[in-house]
Amino acid sequence: MSKYASGKRAYGISDRSGFRYRYKDLRKEWNGAVVGPDEFETKHPQLFPRRKVFDAQALRDARPETNLSEERSIQHGFNPVGFRFIQGITPPNRLAPEAGIGSVTITVTDFIGNTANVSGVQGASAVGTVSITVPNEDESVNVSGFVGTTSLGTISTLPVDVTGVAGTSAVGSVTISESVTTYTVTVASYLGANKYYIDGVRQATVTLSEGSIYRFDQSDSSNGGHPLRFSTTSDGTHGGGSEYTTGVTTNGTPGSSGAYTQITVASGAPTLYYYCTNHSGMGGQANTP
Repeated sequence: MSKYASGKRAYGISDRSGFRYRYKDLRKEWNGAVVGPDEFETKHPQLFPRRKVFDAQALRDARPETNLSEERSIQHGFNPVGFRFIQGITPPNRLAPEAGIGSVTITVTDFIGNTANVSGVQGASAVGTVSITVPNEDESVNVSGFVGTTSLGTISTLPVDVTGVAGTSAVGSVTISESVTTYTVTVASYLGANKYYIDGVRQATVTLSEGSIYRFDQSDSSNGGHPLRFSTTSDGTHGGGSEYTTGVTTNGTPGSSGAYTQITVASGAPTLYYYCTNHSGMGGQANTP
């Protein structure tokens, strides 16, 4: 019987790459292929026959829930994009978020008689700060129907009858404020004669809206001896006219702290002129559109 070649001079060719290897280094794979040692691969596990596995689902001594329907009716968790109710499939969501109302600012300028009614501000969760301003301290506001099912914040308004303000958890404070426009008055010489400067503008023409309050602040020391008043005639009493007093109040002595002339512009008020009661040619015009 003949012998097979062996030893260091025996070579073989790889069935995969065709490269030559020493015969003693060649290896046989599971599929019968003879390859080099660096090419050898074991049989992949997925090529082996799969075992039949039984996945049991039944439990020994099972105790099913008797209130399963009730448990399924509760939706646990929060849906950030909102809850969708599907009739017959999903029950009402007890966790559906409800938003609140933040700060509410209401400016009342239109009155029926001397009373304005503000109502119907409601938040399903909470109502924040509610601020109501009116132009005349002699007029009032009836506030009603402000409701926050969780809480109601601060209500800030001028002379006010507050009714129907409710919060199932808490109601914040109720305060009173008023809306007043203030002009700063100073006096300075121009071409040898004193003139009124309104907010730094010489003999400025100002606009006074009907129903609004305007305060001409004469606290600056330059106002000493120059009381500011109103008239329907240019330059007031110096121009042959008389002082206009409708809605006008004064406080303090011009040139001292806290001194001012204030006017609440009446409905249908004529064009007015502000002037100095002691000196002519100091004032300007006040339009009342």
